[in-house]
Amino acid sequence: MDANELARRVADHMLAAEGTGPAWDLKIEEVREDYARVSMVVRAEMLNGHGFAHGGMIFALADSAFAYVCNGANHASMAAQASIVFLDKVREGETLIAEATEVAREGRAGVTRVAVSAGDGRKVAEFTGYSRTLGGRVVDI
Repeated sequence: MDANELARRVADHMLAAEGTGPAWDLKIEEVREDYARVSMVVRAEMLNGHGFAHGGMIFALADSAFAYVCNGANHASMAAQASIVFLDKVREGETLIAEATEVAREGRAGVTRVAVSAGDGRKVAEFTGYSRTLGGRVVDI
């Protein structure tokens, strides 16, 4: 199994094992070594009091893409820290797309950047996640 196949297997396993992604109908569009693209459609229950996508939902989508990337080499990892900058509002019915790329890894620490856009290409948010490898595997191979 090559690195891209492993990354896909890990992401599929993680999505199947979690409650959040399936609850939001999160879709894994593409996964390969050091990269993941995921999407979800913004539903009414995902809106804030102003009628736009709640920032927590945008963060959660970016965090999911980040998780698939930092675990993709089959080294169980978790977020040590993450930050997000919101750039534009999103309405109900719009598709959000998060594209994550690992930009650095040194020992047990990693840095992943995630760009979140709307289906029309508008930039919605920029997320940076810092991961820490826990030890152990995500899936048995």
